[in-house]
Amino acid sequence: MTALLRYQAALLLRSQRWLPPFILYAVFLAVSVQGGQPVLDSLGYAAAALLPVAAWLARICAEGEPAAARACVAAAAGPARAHLACLLVAFAAAAALGVLATLVVTLISDPAGAGGRTRVDRLPAGTAGLLAALACASLGTAVGALTSRPVLRSTGRAVPALLLAALLALVLTGSPANAAVTGLVTGSRSGTVPFPLLPLGGAALLAAAATAVACALGSRRSA
Repeated sequence: MTALLRYQAALLLRSQRWLPPFILYAVFLAVSVQGGQPVLDSLGYAAAALLPVAAWLARICAEGEPAAARACVAAAAGPARAHLACLLVAFAAAAALGVLATLVVTLISDPAGAGGRTRVDRLPAGTAGLLAALACASLGTAVGALTSRPVLRSTGRAVPALLLAALLALVLTGSPANAAVTGLVTGSRSGTVPFPLLPLGGAALLAAAATAVACALGSRRSA
């Protein structure tokens, strides 16, 4: 499995297809997150924006391999393991981006709640923001897994489905991403730091289920 992960990581880096989502995420943070804003609010913005980026990266990894190379890798390692490596690399890239963004946002933001009335320590705030970012990265990976090959092969269907699913994952009540981000915003108003462990667990379970479905479907369709 290690060799597959290295192969998929090298494929992603050399293709440079990761640049558009990374640049878009950086531009969003530069516009939406300013120094001196309440730290929990800023971390909520950073986590929410990571979800569509993670979905995009999952689609890039699932679709970026040439057909001939994909067939060779599937024959050597099995289609399920090959596809699992794609999605794991996509999640790792999104998680690394989330860690970096959380660190930067925590350092430049004001360690206070909304209105500046209550002090919020940076370390617990950053920890909560990191958990929320990982929840959004997990759910975004699930969205990408279900809106790319082998689940959806048509680009005309897959891209609108990805955009819609990413939006719903952020706004629907009960979504782990919505719960994690809302918790940060609510915590900023009250001056308390929430730790979104339950949303992270829910997002991880959904990501595992979506990955299992995509890998199983890949094995069936390649048989």
